[in-house]
Amino acid sequence: MFFRFAHKEYIYLLIIVPVLIILMYIYYEIYRKKTLKKLGELNLIEKLMPDFSIIISRIKFLLILMIIISLIIAMAGPQYGKKLKEIKRKGLEIIIALDISNSMKAEDIKPSRLERAKQAIIKFIDELDGDNIGIIVFAGDAYVQVPLTIDYNAIKMFVNQINSEIITQQGTAIASAIELAQKSFTPSIENDKVLIIISDGENHEGNALEAAKNAVQKGIKIFCIGMGTIEGSTIPIYSGGKQVDFFRDKEGHVVVTRLNPQILIDIASIGKGKYYQATNRSTGMEKILKDISDLNRKTIETKVYSEYEEQFPFFLGIALILLIIEILLYDKKIYLFRKIKFLKKP
Repeated sequence: MFFRFAHKEYIYLLIIVPVLIILMYIYYEIYRKKTLKKLGELNLIEKLMPDFSIIISRIKFLLILMIIISLIIAMAGPQYGKKLKEIKRKGLEIIIALDISNSMKAEDIKPSRLERAKQAIIKFIDELDGDNIGIIVFAGDAYVQVPLTIDYNAIKMFVNQINSEIITQQGTAIASAIELAQKSFTPSIENDKVLIIISDGENHEGNALEAAKNAVQKGIKIFCIGMGTIEGSTIPIYSGGKQVDFFRDKEGHVVVTRLNPQILIDIASIGKGKYYQATNRSTGMEKILKDISDLNRKTIETKVYSEYEEQFPFFLGIALILLIIEILLYDKKIYLFRKIKFLKKP
């Protein structure tokens, strides 16, 4: 059995529950007692209000909380998957290796090299249909940010969270990214595999060309996108949303970062792909999309849960029952509750 929410975004509404609990505490323990003290002694006032029960009022509040929780869960669309089903589809395996070194913060490509690359990746994903895609990030080292998957929404969520602080070790380890991509592709699948490297190519480390040769031997086609300009740009430093300085070297000089296209051109050439240089108008991702449209898409089998059963009626029923109980507690014509001693404040 597999459980999921059809509309996960509604789960965030549960944050109002602790807020209501805090408000309840403030009202009953602070505001209410303070107000009653202005009228006289608390013991005397409580004797003058024999039918009033603090316990009942608190029970009603708890019922309201439970109603809210049940409704939020119902809105989120809880579902149970009863059957594991294999879906056959045709697609490629695509890994995007994204440079997140500090130089990618430069703003010669607006809004910055890194942010523009992230926008292009998301737009690229929106155009895919049936292809498995994964994300690798690299600076001084390389890491798998998202393994190969067809869950495009999850990938876009992770892409939005990528920033230069993910990897503290600075550098541009293109070779490490290529080697990691080779390990991340599925060996048992013989369809065409695509590696897209997005980088400014500056301060690259390792033998990237040798890594590219090894990748081609394993059937991986490599495309490269150069982010930045030949003229280069400074790297701004922001604090609290405002620019406060620029990146400086050890001597205190402002650093100017420039695109190094040659290494990326050579990698794409060895990788039997193409190189594109990004501009403010186009990153080249849309051209790569056309380039890979004719590649060999073989059948991929994916196991997914199907035949989901909706569970929201159960939570709606709970909310309805609790609401009826809460209404009955509000109705002063129902005297049964007044006779139950444990509901009255001693």
